[in-house]
Amino acid sequence: MQAKSQKFDPNLLTFGDGLKRIARGNERAKLKLNGRILTSRDKDVERATDILQVDNIPDGFKKWQLPVYLDSPSQLFISTAAANTTVPEHAHRDGDGIRFIVAGSIIYNGVELTAGDWMFIPKGQRYSFQVGRLGATMCYCYCCCCAGAMLHGEEVINPGVLSPA
Repeated sequence: MQAKSQKFDPNLLTFGDGLKRIARGNERAKLKLNGRILTSRDKDVERATDILQVDNIPDGFKKWQLPVYLDSPSQLFISTAAANTTVPEHAHRDGDGIRFIVAGSIIYNGVELTAGDWMFIPKGQRYSFQVGRLGATMCYCYCCCCAGAMLHGEEVINPGVLSPA
């Protein structure tokens, strides 16, 4: 059964909840980290990344939480966006973030950011942007979790019932 999309809200989960979400997704994918080097092409990583797809996003976007996190602490995401999509104004309440433009472009504050450009977003700072005419692929790293509580393909669950990692 396909999960219902959640309304866009980047503040549904705490950073700790995001770590629990990663652990649940990795467990479902049978991904064992064991201190090994991982690549996006490893079969178990591909399964985990698919499970960690995020449905709590604006229309026109696809987004994946990566099955790893950094000790800094921060969580990593990749997203693609359709041309001319607008991300509504929002803020991340739990931590700073940085967004890297991999392909295509986004327009922020009248400036087009293209492949190789980046955008630092301080905790609590409200922002919005529009995707450029060719769409965009982005990688971002947040000291918060901007994912919904459900794993891809699950029914919507209450974030308060996430099981411990």
